[in-house]
Amino acid sequence: MTPEPTSPKIVQDELLTLSIKTEKIRAEIEANKLKLPKNAADELAGLQTNLDQIGVKLADFQREHSNMLALADVGQAINSSLELDEVLRIVMDNIVRLTHAERGFLMLRDDQGEMIIRMGRNWEMESINSSEKNVSRTVVQRVIDTGEAIVTTNAQEDQRFVGQESIVAFNLRSILCVPLKVKNELIGVIYADNRIRTGIFAETERDLLATFANQAAVAIENARLFSSLKHTLEEVTALKNLMDNVFASIASGVITTDVKNLVTLANKAAETILGSASIDIIGHHLNEALASVSNELEPRLTEVRETDKAIVDLEISHILPNRGSVDWRLNLSPLKDAGQKTQGVAIVLDDLTERKKLEAQRRLFERMVSPAVIQQLDPNSLQLGGKRVDITVLFADIRGFTTYSESLAPEKLVSILNRYLAAMAEAVLAQEGTIDKFMGDAIMAWFNAPVPQPDHTLRAVKTALAIRDSVENLYKELPADSHLSFGVGIHYGDAVLGLIGTEKRLEYTAISDSVNTAKRIQENSAKNQILMSKDAYERVKKNIEAKPHADMSVKGKTQPIGVYEVLGLK
Repeated sequence: MTPEPTSPKIVQDELLTLSIKTEKIRAEIEANKLKLPKNAADELAGLQTNLDQIGVKLADFQREHSNMLALADVGQAINSSLELDEVLRIVMDNIVRLTHAERGFLMLRDDQGEMIIRMGRNWEMESINSSEKNVSRTVVQRVIDTGEAIVTTNAQEDQRFVGQESIVAFNLRSILCVPLKVKNELIGVIYADNRIRTGIFAETERDLLATFANQAAVAIENARLFSSLKHTLEEVTALKNLMDNVFASIASGVITTDVKNLVTLANKAAETILGSASIDIIGHHLNEALASVSNELEPRLTEVRETDKAIVDLEISHILPNRGSVDWRLNLSPLKDAGQKTQGVAIVLDDLTERKKLEAQRRLFERMVSPAVIQQLDPNSLQLGGKRVDITVLFADIRGFTTYSESLAPEKLVSILNRYLAAMAEAVLAQEGTIDKFMGDAIMAWFNAPVPQPDHTLRAVKTALAIRDSVENLYKELPADSHLSFGVGIHYGDAVLGLIGTEKRLEYTAISDSVNTAKRIQENSAKNQILMSKDAYERVKKNIEAKPHADMSVKGKTQPIGVYEVLGLK
């Protein structure tokens, strides 16, 4: 069993007891005037000398033992924190306490390599203000240059520093300065002094401070690295938060994968488009996250990885279990790191479902309403009412359709009707006319509105002739029992054009007696005949072939109107 070590205090106490006993023996000898044999007197004197020497060495040992304990405590203290300013404060307070200095300063290199005072503390453990931070730059510079510690018991008389202005001006006396090194690189110095007393520093304090400086330098460097790491982490965190905010605000879905096609990122828009939470996307294989399009997407992803080139505007229509039929547009790009090495794939995903639906609705709307009308409509400023304009109105209908419809199934009837109405509509749109409406087996259109057309009456005539040609072409495609005739009426006059109805149900149409007149002329036209009013004829008579037709009495007119039959163009 190993005996417990004897502490320096116990040894010192026993040595003191022995010294006292020896002194008592000597005192009794002198008091009784006893004469000892010479050899006994010499031995007693030698014993006293040995005791004195042992006492001195023991005192040195005890001081070193206390310093070691202090260094252990200081080492534990300075390593208890990674906050740089706190570490510097602990370091300087312990330096002042260990060396019994009046002041202590810790200097570190800044970003420009200059040595600046980072911390100054006094014997009362208070921070030293800037007006009292006067140190010997000569001593500091020598330690920086040599990398060796310097101690002087009286700088005023030290031959190494005779005549130095800072020492004289600041009345510096006891000075101790040691380097701070990390891996043999000088990062700073520790400086302690006393402006009043001389001789307070010796080699022992220099060695003690040098040992302490080794611990302090590591602690300071760790704190600086921690501070730098903390700052970098804060920057990275701020950058990540910014990226998260940017990704969250992007309307397009953004998905990134690694080289194994595992999803590493998916923003909020991607979650919405996929209809899945991030926990079901991130960390999962891309084929799992995009299961509904994986078969079509996998070859494209392989192409991106092999060619290292992006694929843009890839549109895929498919079925999502929770949404039904959807349309997506994807852009696939190689995901590269700072060294331009491909680390995965970045996918930008747009949901076109609603847009495609709106486009389909618009195309359907354009088939029902003239594109020229659509361009004139501002959804933000729709108002009921209209304005008066001069127009040429055209009515055309299919003759014999009622009798024809009695012998056909409704499906076939609608199919044949649409063939004839489509031919009429295409003829109108080819001349940039506006189709007002389909009325059973008839069509109403006008020209010169909403876009002005100086030759609008001639356009109406050309439309009627095109209808005649289209019907003749239909005869070549349809069976004989489906050959139906047509009739056209054309009239020129003014009308009020605008939105008619309510805010819930609007119709862009023309209202006037001119519209009624055109319809009456069409109703009185013969099989495959094109009739136009005299007012319309006068505007185009130089451009068309026509012959007079019997004047026509129409409902709403007190006098018959002049009518011409259109034969063709000149």
